[in-house]
Amino acid sequence: MLMPKRVKFRKHHRGRMKGIAVRGSTLNFGEYGLKAVECGWLESKQIEAARVAISRGIKKGGKLWLRVFPDKSVSKKPAETRMGKGKGGPDHWVAVIKPGRILFELEGLDETTTKRLMFLASRKLPFKAKFVKRLR
Repeated sequence: MLMPKRVKFRKHHRGRMKGIAVRGSTLNFGEYGLKAVECGWLESKQIEAARVAISRGIKKGGKLWLRVFPDKSVSKKPAETRMGKGKGGPDHWVAVIKPGRILFELEGLDETTTKRLMFLASRKLPFKAKFVKRLR
């Protein structure tokens, strides 16, 4: 699972997901990509599930780039715990995704195969995403 090696602070505020992605909104590496249409938190488990779905279809033909990394900790208190006693400990890691963010990039395969693989990956995500390709 993806997670940072070290962080300056263990616990984060929840924050707000407003606006559109300014950084990471264009294809930089591959020919095709998967772009977020809605905002949300992308857990490290979901990133891994989507990566596995794509890489199983690639076999040895193409190259895949992950363009997101989960660097925000989400804390959780144990079940059946009374209120108070402070914030819970870090439970899992998420990447904050805004609309327009490129999540995955792929090259080396034909468009129909790539579109099918990106659709499979998008089904593992908690928000809508669309298939994009580089303009020539």
